[in-house]
Amino acid sequence: MSDAKNNLLLFFDRPSEPCFMQKGEENAVFEIPDNYYPEKYQRVSNAIGNRFGSDAGRMIPIRNIALPNLDLPMELPYNEQFSLFVPKHRKLAGRLIDIFMGMRDVEDLQSVCSYCQLRINPYMFNYCLSVAILHRPDTKGLSIPTFAESFPDKFMDPKVFRQAREVSSVVPSGARMPIVIPSNYTASDTEPEQRVAYFREDIGINLHHWHWHLVYPFDAADRAIVNKDRRGELFYYMHQQIIARYNVERMCNNLSRVRRYNNFRAAIEEGYFPKLDSTVASRAWPPRFAGTTIRDLDRPVDQIRSDVSELETWRDRFLQAIENMSVMLPNGRQLPLDEETGIDVLGNLMESSIISRNRPYYGDLHNMGHVFISYSHDPDHRHLEQFGVMGDSATAMRDPVFYRWHAYIDDIFHLYKYKLTPYGNDRLDFPNIRVSSVSIEGGGTPNTLNTLWEQSTVDLGRGMDFTPRGSVLARFTHLQHDEYNYVIEVNNTGGSSVMGMFRIFIAPTVDESGKPFSFDEQRKLMIELDKFSQGVKPGNNTIRRKSIDSSVTIPYERTFRNQADRPADPGTAGAAEFDFCGCGWPHHMLVPKGTTQGYPMVLFVMVSNWNDDRVEQDLVGSCNDAASYCGIRDRKYPDRRAMGFPFDRPAPAATTLSDFLRPNMAVRDCIVRFTDRTRQRGQQGYIDSNRRQRSTEPCGCPSVNVDIDALIRKPYYYIPCNHKHHIF
Repeated sequence: MSDAKNNLLLFFDRPSEPCFMQKGEENAVFEIPDNYYPEKYQRVSNAIGNRFGSDAGRMIPIRNIALPNLDLPMELPYNEQFSLFVPKHRKLAGRLIDIFMGMRDVEDLQSVCSYCQLRINPYMFNYCLSVAILHRPDTKGLSIPTFAESFPDKFMDPKVFRQAREVSSVVPSGARMPIVIPSNYTASDTEPEQRVAYFREDIGINLHHWHWHLVYPFDAADRAIVNKDRRGELFYYMHQQIIARYNVERMCNNLSRVRRYNNFRAAIEEGYFPKLDSTVASRAWPPRFAGTTIRDLDRPVDQIRSDVSELETWRDRFLQAIENMSVMLPNGRQLPLDEETGIDVLGNLMESSIISRNRPYYGDLHNMGHVFISYSHDPDHRHLEQFGVMGDSATAMRDPVFYRWHAYIDDIFHLYKYKLTPYGNDRLDFPNIRVSSVSIEGGGTPNTLNTLWEQSTVDLGRGMDFTPRGSVLARFTHLQHDEYNYVIEVNNTGGSSVMGMFRIFIAPTVDESGKPFSFDEQRKLMIELDKFSQGVKPGNNTIRRKSIDSSVTIPYERTFRNQADRPADPGTAGAAEFDFCGCGWPHHMLVPKGTTQGYPMVLFVMVSNWNDDRVEQDLVGSCNDAASYCGIRDRKYPDRRAMGFPFDRPAPAATTLSDFLRPNMAVRDCIVRFTDRTRQRGQQGYIDSNRRQRSTEPCGCPSVNVDIDALIRKPYYYIPCNHKHHIF
């Protein structure tokens, strides 16, 4: 059974190649029944079997089962785009998930997958199989490859793939040098929005958004797959934090905070040209020109016919529900929006999953906002164009309008939060606990966070269909920070030890004009950095916490699914958790970019009473290190407080952050200093301003000095050192 489980992962290898071709490092071949072959291959099925099976490393016999009705999932053409935001596509995916979940054992799942892989749209097949593997009890120990490995075309410049095909065809596997992915290739410096392209187009950030929607699917017959603890509130909070982080990045780059997209009749000033190709659809992703206006949709091919006025109607119903502090149920009764569950109800209504309390009345505002924008270039399908990047959860965050749309969605949620009673001392204070100071150590200058560029690699080989086998590495540049420690001084004046919940945030101190923020503005820009429990003994305590242990982030190795770090036995609980742990904010984007002169921010820490915050549950072996944005697999959210506490509600009595502080809180002014240099992951070296690679290694090798532009032109011909850790 373990082999059968592992065999499922082969369906993610070269996803557009038929499953009867050799897959994986073992060159395994699925030995499918003759009736499983598509019509175009049935006449030559024996020849195909002999061709790919003669030198296969391993044959995988496929059980010939009575296949379920696949008519509905097959309505989406094989060579089309797939979107979770399009209602028809969600319906088709929900049905395919039900089929995969309903197979009696892994062998039958393997059989139906081998049939579907030859017929079902590859994007939808990948998504549905991933959801099933995540949620089936007999497959939870499998590690799903990162989406960027299976479909790298959604994340990088298509020029990379021409180079990759050249490398894989010319250079033997094992001797191939990484291909360099250009940075900031979607627009020139004359476009102001390009200053934050490093954030919007970051591979890890876009993988986070895709993986979150994988863990929290919209539709399934088994409601338990969708109806997870505080799912609606997580939808609100995860996106609220994205907007807070994006706004801070903008201010670090001399841009104003994002403007809400709240007038659906107004033109969208920002254009976006994604420079991406879809290998499945064999089309370039369409651009959106500056000044585009969304228009009524009439696209029979997608079963979408909707007027812009529908968005306005749904929006008005949300606003009315918040004004009344109750939502209308299908039976006409009112459901109060209370302090404990109101945000969760609203989040589920906004996301419009199957657990929405009244989808017919409150509609599909969030998803259809994505859809209207993504079809703004061809709303009536007259040009036979498919949706733009806003229509795909793996690409939406690349577009500047994503943040404008979600800033408005966030505003709607905040209207509800303004209706709640401000937190009093009974909720904010922790008697006998006094935080005397918080500081940052590491990186040289005290209370300074240091950022820079870093180059890392991802393997494209799994996603390179119909090319020679073997790894094809691509090197990309992303923001990174030097690791650091929080140092928190706490005094427990009580007579016994207590358990505290430490909550750490960071926020900018001044707005775009240099004016200090009011508390109400600043609290919405608070970025959660960490949350952890810690015992506090009587007297003075010094608490040190490493930034790498953040409850918000997952390390690089899990963002990009480094299989070397995964538990070897797929049947173990540790291996099962490894897969869920793919959901989390990428650690390399924990800290904002800052500025070369040092961007001023304020670090905040609060110690709350763990006995009031804790959720009684067993977390042994659970993936809980990135719980803030993703929750915990098969568990409740590990904090009884509202997400974002204590900054999720207004505090009218506080004009500034200092006014808000209680004895169990402390702040520290700090700066985030950016250095415009590039280091390679795992190396001491960096790329200097003259674009020369310089590195001094502890092994005693001479310094490396290589022309980076030449490396980009012919990346696989330059081997600067015989030692592996020098190769780039």
